[in-house]
Amino acid sequence: MTELTFEMIMVMSIIGVVIFLFVVEWFRVDVVAIMMMVVLPLLQLVTPKEAFIGLSSNAVVSIIAVIIIGAGLDRTGVINKLVAPIMRIAGASANRIIIAISLTVATISSFMQNIGAAALFLPAIQRISKTQKIPISKILMPVGFSAILGGTITLVGSSPLILLNDLLLPYELEPFNLFDVTPIGLALAVAGIACFVIFGRFILPQSKEEDSAEEEKQNVEHILSKVGQIWELKVAKNDAVQEGLLTVEDLRKRYLANTLAIAESTKEKTISPAGDIVVHPGVDLVAIAHEKDIRRMARQEGMEVKKTIEVFKKDVGEQSAATVEAVVAPRSPLINKTLHEVAFEHHYQVTPLAVFRHEDTYRSEISEIPLRVGDTILLHGTWGRLQALQKEGSLLFATPLDVELMRPQKAAIALFWLVTALVMVIVFKIQLSVCLMTGALGMIVTRVLSIDEAYRAVDWRTIFLLGGLIPLGIATEKTGTAAWIAQSVFALIGDVSPIVLLTVIGVLATFFTLVISNVGATVLLVPLVVNMANAAGADPRMAALVVGLATSNSFILPTHQVNALYMGPGRYRSVDFMKAGALVSVVFLVVMIGMISLIYGI
Repeated sequence: MTELTFEMIMVMSIIGVVIFLFVVEWFRVDVVAIMMMVVLPLLQLVTPKEAFIGLSSNAVVSIIAVIIIGAGLDRTGVINKLVAPIMRIAGASANRIIIAISLTVATISSFMQNIGAAALFLPAIQRISKTQKIPISKILMPVGFSAILGGTITLVGSSPLILLNDLLLPYELEPFNLFDVTPIGLALAVAGIACFVIFGRFILPQSKEEDSAEEEKQNVEHILSKVGQIWELKVAKNDAVQEGLLTVEDLRKRYLANTLAIAESTKEKTISPAGDIVVHPGVDLVAIAHEKDIRRMARQEGMEVKKTIEVFKKDVGEQSAATVEAVVAPRSPLINKTLHEVAFEHHYQVTPLAVFRHEDTYRSEISEIPLRVGDTILLHGTWGRLQALQKEGSLLFATPLDVELMRPQKAAIALFWLVTALVMVIVFKIQLSVCLMTGALGMIVTRVLSIDEAYRAVDWRTIFLLGGLIPLGIATEKTGTAAWIAQSVFALIGDVSPIVLLTVIGVLATFFTLVISNVGATVLLVPLVVNMANAAGADPRMAALVVGLATSNSFILPTHQVNALYMGPGRYRSVDFMKAGALVSVVFLVVMIGMISLIYGI
């Protein structure tokens, strides 16, 4: 057995300190990781080059590139098209959304790197969270865990399982086939998702971010309660309409119905029509009003109220348009002028819905009211027109306009660069980071994304967290600490039954994958457990399989690449991972050992 050295003691002490700092959160986790870049070379546990090699590692560069590729696919609407059928099945239920997306990500993760699947779906999950008004912390962690679990479904789903057969060759053990692990992996994925569906309310965080999201949701609902909801109508033939007597302004004055858009056909749409636009027979229009007013308007003007938004679905949906509040700014050119005088709808292509002044609300005659400093105007328009109005500076917006504009015309180009990157990986066997960075660069060069948008897409906290923890893994292996811990554990347990031995191996692999890379843990443990199983009279193939699977049991700390990726966007703390990860880790071990015992008769 390897002799315990002072360097090993230092490494184990540092690991203990890191875990302690993750728990107490005196420093942010990425700051703790950066500390490792400084402390480890100062203590001469790694070289200066090894201390910073994580920032240029294949894994970290690949993550940066795949995040940029994912942002490009999201910005062009490609991810939305992939997610749309999933959302139709899931509906508005948070649990069904979690199940649907988690199963999709787990399936994709079974054939590609789990960090790639997680990164590609991150923008879509953020958009779903916003549109469905579900706190993102309720979705991201289950999906992230599912991406990790998906890596256990096939033998190419994760790096440890890819390596497994190569590590068995020296022992002349029968290799595993591609789908030998599939029943076990599927059971693990289903069990992991079930944990969040059943126990989600107890193990998922309720953060301040979610409270603010709930407040924003209530604020939007409060705003809309003042003017009603959006309706689509079909104008039938009517004497008043045929004579050109009915205008958009008439609908506002008579029925308090604000027309958001009008269409002669699906290709001839007028968004935010001016008040003098005539409502012709046979046109479709979409208006915002209270139900009693819209029903009265439909009855008296010969209109049909549609059950859903059809013609204008892409024009007034939450991804395309919004209702916001804006205040007349000091020295605004709108002061003492009416909306009619400045041709507001024509000039800005935004529809004013109401004007609030002190305790008074004006809705029917808003075009004729001289505006004052401090007046609040309720507006509806597309995100692009609202952002243009905000930049113009006449109004101060109370609602943040942080939505990025979509570029569907670039969808084919984005897909081309994704396919190019994948072909380079699969066909030409070029290093993963080079292939993915080629795709990311291609999206920037062809202006799917600007370079600034690419920088903003990357959560740099994730990059430094991973880059800083890699040298800690190097120190753990380089000093022999990992080997000493493994040998000590096996010496301690002595002669035990095969099922107990496999359980101990699973626990040990779980511990190692939290502090060193899953590949490093696999390479270190497989030779040890094969020899241990042979000595104990157990099946060495099953011992090696436990290592290959259990190195994906990385949920308790945000050290796995997927957990690190989702930690920032989900506003998670280390204790959040410990709380949920502890349950999932225990379930993982129980299900894994149970399925191996059931299938292989251990």
